[in-house]
Amino acid sequence: MAFAALKLHPTLVRGVEDLNFVRPTPIQSEAIPLALEGRDLLASAVTGSGKTAAFLLPILHHLLERSRGTTRALVMAPTRELALQILDNFKQLARHTRLRAAAVHGGVGMRPQETAFRKGVDLIIATPGRLLDHFQYDYATLSGLEYLVLDEADRMLDMGFLPDIRRILGHIPKPRQTFFFSATMPPSIEALTREILRAPAKIALQRRAAPAEGVAQTVYPVPEGRKRALLVELLKRGDIEEALVFTRTKHRADQLAKLLNRNGISAERIHGNRSQPQRGKALAGFKDGKYQVLVATDVAARGIDVEALGHVVNFNVPTVPDDYIHRVGRTARADATGEAFTLVAPEEEANLERIERALGSKLPRVRLEGFDYEVDSDPPNGRRTEASRAKKPENRGRGAANGAGRSRDKDGAGSARPRRRRFGRGPGRR
Repeated sequence: MAFAALKLHPTLVRGVEDLNFVRPTPIQSEAIPLALEGRDLLASAVTGSGKTAAFLLPILHHLLERSRGTTRALVMAPTRELALQILDNFKQLARHTRLRAAAVHGGVGMRPQETAFRKGVDLIIATPGRLLDHFQYDYATLSGLEYLVLDEADRMLDMGFLPDIRRILGHIPKPRQTFFFSATMPPSIEALTREILRAPAKIALQRRAAPAEGVAQTVYPVPEGRKRALLVELLKRGDIEEALVFTRTKHRADQLAKLLNRNGISAERIHGNRSQPQRGKALAGFKDGKYQVLVATDVAARGIDVEALGHVVNFNVPTVPDDYIHRVGRTARADATGEAFTLVAPEEEANLERIERALGSKLPRVRLEGFDYEVDSDPPNGRRTEASRAKKPENRGRGAANGAGRSRDKDGAGSARPRRRRFGRGPGRR
C-alpha cells in the first residue's frame, strides 16, 4: 500500500514523499484509515514503528479540511525530548501546508509558549507539568480543542503523571477524537482509556513484550566493579562504534561520561538535572557524530530518536521488563538493524531473569576474550583501593557529615515524578 492510497490531503502526501517514505508501516496502515473515519484509537506497537506519523497525519488532514484559526489539537508527551521530536516530525510532514505548531515544556521560558497560546497555533505538543503551569492563566483555555493525543501513555503513568493528566482532562473541552499511543498497554492504561475514549478502535501490533526484530541482543556477565572497564574495552576494540548507554541514576550518568572522556572516548550525558539547552546540545552532538557515546537515564530516553543507531548498552539492568523493551527499541528502528548489549552483575541476575521471562527466550551470554574480569584490577573505574581509602578516615568522616543533609539521588522512572503543585504556583515543571 502507498501513502496515496490512504486518501490523505495532497499536501501531506507531498510531505511524506519528500521524506522518502515508500509505504506506511503496519501501525500507520491500520491507524490512519480509522482515524480519518473519526474513530478514537487505542494503539500499541513496538517502539520505532512509526506511531508519531500514525497520529499526526490524520490530525493534520482534519485540520486542513476545516481551518479555524485556533488551537484545535493537543499532543501530550512525557518528556521534553519527545515533545521536540514530535514537533520536528510535524514540521517535516506539514512542510507544504500553512499549519503551525509549538512545543510547551519545562527547562525554557514561558513567554514564547504564552505567545503560541494567544496566537492559537494549530497544534500544541506539551509535557503535563508545564501545560498545567500555563493553565493557571486565562490565555490558555484551549476552548477550540478537538483532537487529543496521549503519546507514550505508559511512560506518563510510570512517571507519576496520572493526577496531572486527570487535571488536564478536567480543564479542556471534550475532544472530538482522542488517541492513545503507547509501546505497551498495561492494565493501568486500559483503565484510563475506559474513562475517556468512546468506543475506540483497538490496534495491538505487539502481542507480547519484545524489541524490534532487527535487534541482536547480547548479555555480558561482569562484576559490578568491572563494568566501566568492560565498556571502555568494548569501545576501544571497536565492538561498539557509537552507542546510547543507559544508566539507572543521574549521578552515574555524569560519572560514566567523565570516565569515558578521560579514556579518550568522546561522550556526553542527558538526564533530568540538565537544562534544556544542555540536553539539546548533547543530543544534537550525538546525532552529528561529535560524541561517540551518549549516556542517558530512562527519564530522558523517551524522545531520543537517532537514525541508524548501531548500539544500545544497558549499563544497569532495568528492574522492569518494559523499560528494557523501550531502551533496546532505540536501535533497529524502522526496519533497520542494531545491537543491544547488557552488562549484568551477579546481583542483577534476578532482574535479567524477569526480562527473559517477558521475552520468552534466554539471551545469549558472552565473555570478552582477553579482558581481565578481576575486580581488584579496575584502573578506569576511578575507585580508590582499600589501602588508599584507609589512609584518610578523617576525610570519610567529613564526607559523611557533609552528605547527611543532601537529598538522595534518584533517577530512572522515579525521578521524574512531578511535584504535586496547585494552580498558581510558579513555573519550572517538566
